[in-house]
Amino acid sequence: MNFPTKLTDVYQRIDAFDPEHYARTRNFIDGGVSYLSPYLSRGFITVPQVVERLKVRGIGMKQAEKFIQELAWREFYTRTWFQKGDQIFEDIRHPQEGVENHGIPEAVLKANTGIHALDSHLTDFWKTGYLHNHLRMYLAAVICNMGKYHWREPADWLYYHLLDSDLASNALSWQWCAGTFSNKPYFVNQENINKYCGTEQSGTFLDVDYEILPTNPVPQALKKSEKLNLVFTPPETKPLEIQENLPTFIYTHYTLDPTYHMGEEGNRILVLEPSHFKKHGISPKTLNFILSLAENIHGLQVYYGEYADLSLQGIFRDHPINAHFKGIRERHPTLAPDLVGEFPSFFSFWNKLSKQLG
Repeated sequence: MNFPTKLTDVYQRIDAFDPEHYARTRNFIDGGVSYLSPYLSRGFITVPQVVERLKVRGIGMKQAEKFIQELAWREFYTRTWFQKGDQIFEDIRHPQEGVENHGIPEAVLKANTGIHALDSHLTDFWKTGYLHNHLRMYLAAVICNMGKYHWREPADWLYYHLLDSDLASNALSWQWCAGTFSNKPYFVNQENINKYCGTEQSGTFLDVDYEILPTNPVPQALKKSEKLNLVFTPPETKPLEIQENLPTFIYTHYTLDPTYHMGEEGNRILVLEPSHFKKHGISPKTLNFILSLAENIHGLQVYYGEYADLSLQGIFRDHPINAHFKGIRERHPTLAPDLVGEFPSFFSFWNKLSKQLG
């Protein structure tokens, strides 16, 4: 799948999207998904902007409910990140049960799990930076619940390579599958994979009834593990040129909206903090994608360094990634800015949100 980096092309993608086709086919690997996640995760477009463009086309809640519900998952995860901070990188509700392994299965890195639907996509994953959401769930189920690996290191590996790498969506989705952010771990069998991936494979370690899966030992194919070595390569940057008499608008790789204070004169700086990337590295491909999106913001300068070292009072859009920034913090864009409080599950959140959306 191609991911253009011009804002006009992304708007065209939104405007060509069919939410009713999405609702019917989204679970299938070749279904009508939106391919908007890399732009949403970067804040290049926002959830309210997408919903508004649908409304302009006359598409309301009834037609787009399933799609808007999926967008709301993203809001729920970001909301959880706001509330829990770095706790999202730990088992949230209870420890993962039955952990026997750490690292990541070598078979995943070599695209040799024996599950054809996974291996065929894992082969080029590091090149494409994209996996269908169902494949991500299948992968997490295989690694965590069949291979009995703790979720954290495989989640770091997936985050590193994804173009749409979002810390909250990634970590909390893995936790949901591993059963640490849900009531029970998620299992998938071969019949389900065949149905949604168009394969006809049989005889695999997943080719059993669901009640048998939790009792099976770790498959031989998943026993050998590898430790991760996820190297972050910093961007090349130039010394900043700051006009002291102008306001300074601050962007991060999660808040890259080209329409933010558009038309206003000011310094514009994309802050990429070494302390962050030391903990949460991303691949060169993902970084290049981010920098290409940043080119849509006129006059934007790239700064690789700590925000505090800039010694300025920037203006920026609120996000968990910049919780420590000092300056003028503006509201994070959300579908329900007046919806307050913590919610124990997505659907408790969705029940409140959907009423507000009508």
